[in-house]
Amino acid sequence: MPANLHPTSSLFGMGFTADYVVYHELVMTTKEYMHTATAVDGYWLAELGPMFFSVKVKGTMSSETRKEALTQINSMEDEMKEAQAKMKEMSDDKEKMRERERNRQAISTPGRAKEKTPKSTRKGFGL
Repeated sequence: MPANLHPTSSLFGMGFTADYVVYHELVMTTKEYMHTATAVDGYWLAELGPMFFSVKVKGTMSSETRKEALTQINSMEDEMKEAQAKMKEMSDDKEKMRERERNRQAISTPGRAKEKTPKSTRKGFGL
């Protein structure tokens, strides 16, 4: 969607147009104006947001790029499958541990009560 720099923006009066601009707010009037805009380097966008931006290198063929993208997608799908299998394995292990805890029986010792803190001390002990 094409947008213009807002006339109050500091980039508006610079005399040249920046190649890449990041803006905070889009004001919709008769035209679309970018408000609170900052000029950035294209490589910064590719470095900090590689899932959204990429830098095209001249001289590469589109078929090579497509092949690389397909291999990347396949590797990501494989990683996702491995992660899902690992998560399922971990949840199965947790369920087995819970089942063991439920099935565990307490050992009772005759004549011995659970150790508790006395509610009050006798006067003769001096505590």
